[in-house]
Amino acid sequence: MFKTLANAWKVKEIRHKIYWTVLFLVLYRIGCYIPIPGIGTSLLTNLEGSASYLNIMNMMTGGSLANGTLFAMGIGPYINASIIIQLLAVAIPSLERLSKQGEEGRKKIANLTRYLTLFLAIIQSIGILVGFGGGSQNGNFASLSAILSVSGNPTGFTNFLAYVIEILFFTAGTCLTVWIGERITDYGVSNGISLLIFAGILATAATNTIDQVNSIFAGGSLHRDKLWRMLGYLLIIVVVFGAIVWVDLAERKIPVQYAKQVKGNKLYGGQSTVIPIKINANGVMPLIFAFSIMTFPELIMTLFHWENGLLWWNTYLGSASSYPFYTIVLCLLILFFAFFYSQIQFNPEDISKTIQQNGGFIPGIRPGKPTAEYLKKISNRLTLFGAIFLAILALIPSLLFKWVLGSSSGAFTATGMLIVVSVALEFNTALESQIMMKNYKGFLK
Repeated sequence: MFKTLANAWKVKEIRHKIYWTVLFLVLYRIGCYIPIPGIGTSLLTNLEGSASYLNIMNMMTGGSLANGTLFAMGIGPYINASIIIQLLAVAIPSLERLSKQGEEGRKKIANLTRYLTLFLAIIQSIGILVGFGGGSQNGNFASLSAILSVSGNPTGFTNFLAYVIEILFFTAGTCLTVWIGERITDYGVSNGISLLIFAGILATAATNTIDQVNSIFAGGSLHRDKLWRMLGYLLIIVVVFGAIVWVDLAERKIPVQYAKQVKGNKLYGGQSTVIPIKINANGVMPLIFAFSIMTFPELIMTLFHWENGLLWWNTYLGSASSYPFYTIVLCLLILFFAFFYSQIQFNPEDISKTIQQNGGFIPGIRPGKPTAEYLKKISNRLTLFGAIFLAILALIPSLLFKWVLGSSSGAFTATGMLIVVSVALEFNTALESQIMMKNYKGFLK
């Protein structure tokens, strides 16, 4: 990757794109330090014991959520909106037709995603105010009714206006974040939305790592036990990252042979190629779906101030619960969403039909339905292996971090580590394609 970056730096056009990418990322990080009026950082700096969805959002935004800044929600509502639109495109025929209409259809889908992002940003900003205890009420717990109610006295109306202003700032911050991400995609390198998440996770990891290093030398003396814990933690990080890269790049190559065809006076075909199927083709999506489902009831109960239900959920199905139900349900959800998302992304019937129409076949497999069944069987096996890997990745690192550091809230989570690796590989691929395109242009000239 460093060699690719060095080669890209030598090309003027790519170097300018890297400049734009860095500039927009710096603007994003500056926005993560601009405070929101009415939200005090002293109220929000401690998320211990808060809802787990708040901790996940704080990690994705580089700690800006805990500080109540302009980009507190980050790109979260846009991700949720994209997932919802993607799932609806499978269930609703009109959206499916729209997604297959080329560039014009993609623009309409993008506009629908933006509108849904705006709606989700408003809802999520209200949930943040509730989860944080309501910044305008001096730290007292604020239910949804307290936020939306306007009493006859001036104080109630003032509190209502304060909440409206905070919601507007949070929503505007999300819209500005989406704009920055799209500008990175247009003028920079790789996907801007992914790079914003990548920057937030690395910022959180850097902050937590610095805090752990400072604790080693706290009080002007060297704490050897914390030093060994830190070294063990870094070793686990390296091993887990290596495993993620190994699985993420692994793929099953299915050979395809195309028959020779005579058209006029020319001979076509007779070539061999492969169909690459990744072991973890779904990436981080099953983890995001599973964690979203597990944290959604907690969000709703916090939003409507259902204390009894929230207490029961945290006791039996919370991430910090002593019962194994959370682990069991999370693993089952990961398996389910891995197969569900695989059905969306990979269609054996369409691939089999395309191969047959182009005069191709898989050696040893008859064209048509047998080919589709063969591809489906291989896809299911690879999906199962990928789902098991994701389930292990969601559980083992947190247990190891808790064993080494005494806390499972380390600098990285399973989702965070997968995103970091995926975005880094995607960025490297984008640079390589830019370099290759430049070489082709030079060859043509």
